[in-house]
Parts: sequence; structure tokens; C-alpha cells
Amino acid sequence: MKQLLLLSLFFFIMFSSPAQKKAVTETGEQVILYEDGTWKYSNDSMTTNSEISTNPIAFKKSNGSTFLLKSTKLNIGIWLNPQKWSFKKAGESEDAEYELTLKGKDLYGLIIPESIEVPLETLKNIALENARSAASDIKIVKEEYRMVNNIKVLFMQMNGSIQGIKFTYYGYYFSSEKGSLQFLTYTAQSLVEKYAPDMEELLNGLVQLE
Repeated sequence: MKQLLLLSLFFFIMFSSPAQKKAVTETGEQVILYEDGTWKYSNDSMTTNSEISTNPIAFKKSNGSTFLLKSTKLNIGIWLNPQKWSFKKAGESEDAEYELTLKGKDLYGLIIPESIEVPLETLKNIALENARSAASDIKIVKEEYRMVNNIKVLFMQMNGSIQGIKFTYYGYYFSSEKGSLQFLTYTAQSLVEKYAPDMEELLNGLVQLE
């Protein structure tokens, strides 16, 4: 039951229609209104951030990740440990291509490819807005650029809550002329320390295919 609840909450965040409206103030500024009564200027989340640092570590797939899960929508693959992770095709009505589960545990993953090239900063803003439409307290805890198996990605850790349930997800965001990718892992905030090595190991299986 706990697994199903966490899974359903995260899918609500990622794939629900944004519960927000745009309005114009009496001074002519555009704002976004949220159902919880909060608001912000519409350009708040679209400003570029020139202060995102680059992690000097070269991230690589682990030796235990021996199975290559290939996307049919984008030239990327995910090396994973088949003894630890199970996966399945996502439903046709969902944006994700694959859903992943750490076997018998409360840790999940999603692979969300797009055929359109999207700048990493824009991809970050899209992810943040989608999450905030369901969890108004969502916050970016950490962000940095990484080189993962010789490709540049944006890493983000985001925390938020829905109906009092606190969650965290780690995500890799990647884009090229062939398309873009959101590769996400998520769990309850109380379990992050326990599952962080598994989250990092799965994310670091990301590779670009010829």
C-alpha cells in the first residue's frame, strides 16, 4: 500500500495538468495564480541561472549495471543492474516511456524522452513548473552540471510534499539535436539517505547511443 501511494503521488505531480492560471496585474505584469492561493510573477522561473556549478567528477556506469535498457524514442540507453531493478513500459496515455522499481523497495524511476531539443535551462524550468503545480512547496535542494559517460547533463534534487507526504527526487536532464530527456528517481524524504547510492547508480547508467 505504501509503495502504491508514493507511486501515485509522484505520477500526479509529473503528469497532471498544471493547476494554475495566468493573470495580469493593474500595473501590466503577468502573474501565475495557483489553486492554493499563492502566486508569482510569470517570468520568475524562466530567468537563466549562470551560477549552476559543474561537478569536476567524471561519472560512469557501475560494473554491476550489465543490462542496457534502450529508448525507442531517443538515442539514449540506461545501463542497470537487472538483479536490483525491474522495469516495464509505461501506459500509452503517459509521457514516460519506462517505469522502474527497485525490487521490493520504495524507490522508483521514470524515463521521459522527447523528440524535441530543449535547452537544459528550459528543461529545468519545465520540470520545476510541473512539480510546483501539484506541490506548491517544491524546492530545488541541489543542482549542478555533470559529465556522465561523456555526456553533459543537469542534475537536480527537488523536495516537496503532497497531503503531508514528503518526497524527494533526483533527476538527470539531457538534451541534444535529436531530442531531450528527463531521467528521474524518487522516494520519500525519510528514505533518501538509505537509497541515495541506488539512485545515483541508476542515474549514472545513462549513455548516448550511436
